[in-house]
Amino acid sequence: MFAARALARPSARLAAVRAPLRSVAHPQRASIRARATSTEVKDAPAAKVDPTSLTSDGSAPSWQIRMLYDGDCPLCMREVDMLRNRDAGVGKIDFVDIASPDYSAEKNGGISFEEAMGEIHAITADGRIVTNIEVFRLLYEAVGLGWVYAVTRVPWVEAAANKVYGVWAKYRLPVTGRPDLATVLAEKRSCKTDEACELPGAGERKSS
Repeated sequence: MFAARALARPSARLAAVRAPLRSVAHPQRASIRARATSTEVKDAPAAKVDPTSLTSDGSAPSWQIRMLYDGDCPLCMREVDMLRNRDAGVGKIDFVDIASPDYSAEKNGGISFEEAMGEIHAITADGRIVTNIEVFRLLYEAVGLGWVYAVTRVPWVEAAANKVYGVWAKYRLPVTGRPDLATVLAEKRSCKTDEACELPGAGERKSS
């Protein structure tokens, strides 16, 4: 038994030495394996919903993309107003205010108020749910400003932009003078009607 172990050890050591040498001798194979792994992670399918569930009459959406926005966020509203002006009533963008008491997750791909508050969401006309920088890219493309976010189609640029946006999404409530998300959620649960109470830090809400 000891002899067998002694014979096995050199074999194991030789295999350990050969592994990195194979990568050097065959860099293309190593590169292909790395790309395959990267592609598997990157190409994870986005969530999709039935497009007919997004309209009141069960028909296909007439809009190109639905934007879920926080109507109580003053900085967010500047962007919403700009996009609405660029859309100019054409209806390519369907604007849905998640801060409205009428907001329904069931009518918006199952996206809850909490999820939509955590990061920006949008839904395309074919029912695909998108988040983060991709939302802005699609919104700007819809109003003829696709060049603004075109560079984020490069994977590493999009990844970096998502990290920057993630920081903003995390701190946007205190930055805009509002309580943290836990407090906002608690207050929202206690509100029965829009007249009964007002969410802390909420200003005058614009109608969508």
